[in-house]
Amino acid sequence: MNDTLQVSVLASSSSGNCLYCQTPHQKILIDAGLSGKKIAQLMASIGQDLAQVQALLVTHEHSDHVQGVGVLARRYQLDVYANQKTWSAMAHKIGPIDPAQKHIFPPNSVISLGEMDIESFSVSHDAADPQFYNIHYNGKSFVDLTDTGYVSERVKYIIKNADGILIECNHDLAMLRHGPYPWPLKQRILGDEGHLSNADGAEVLADVIGRRTKNIYLGHLSPHNNYPTLARQTVTQMLQAQDFNVGHDFQLYDTKPQQATKLQLI
Repeated sequence: MNDTLQVSVLASSSSGNCLYCQTPHQKILIDAGLSGKKIAQLMASIGQDLAQVQALLVTHEHSDHVQGVGVLARRYQLDVYANQKTWSAMAHKIGPIDPAQKHIFPPNSVISLGEMDIESFSVSHDAADPQFYNIHYNGKSFVDLTDTGYVSERVKYIIKNADGILIECNHDLAMLRHGPYPWPLKQRILGDEGHLSNADGAEVLADVIGRRTKNIYLGHLSPHNNYPTLARQTVTQMLQAQDFNVGHDFQLYDTKPQQATKLQLI
């Protein structure tokens, strides 16, 4: 195995999210928003064995992030990490877990899991206490950032110049506004505790891309209010308008609801 950080976005959409990260001696998942069976299949599709994963980090309690948490914890004896409010909010969704496997990971803190240093940071989303993660190993970093209505200057500072980023591009504004969702749901998505649009994601990227940034994944797309080609086109055009050399200095990757991205060196 290469002595570096490797990542695969196993699934990313409004219907289910799961991210896999590995270093030579540490393997983790961030979120488990699909069935345990499906996550095992997605891991196998990138040549990895779910039984070798040591830890599962949870961002927040919404079902598209925790559907498989309890099953995976019980079946594979995974250590599970979340902050206190998220543990309380997801308890009825994930079922019983051995207390020895339950770990508190406070917001805006850093813990070490094996050779990884993992930094949590709070975001603005309509959950109990949502937090996402910046994974550090051997001078490299990978940021997981979806499910937020906006990105604060503090978060931009934390994630700036990361080597790899999974950024939310949930919806196209016009598709959302003219789409089938009821108005209260549209208001929720558009609000400060909702989701980033394609344009929002591009604006965040313009502020945080640095010389180290090489791999950007566009994630958490809505199946009703977005298309991968539209998200990629919007982000590309907005970044090019600010003189970013998309496709040369860094690559943009699509993510899919139930198809893993290639296991990629970060």
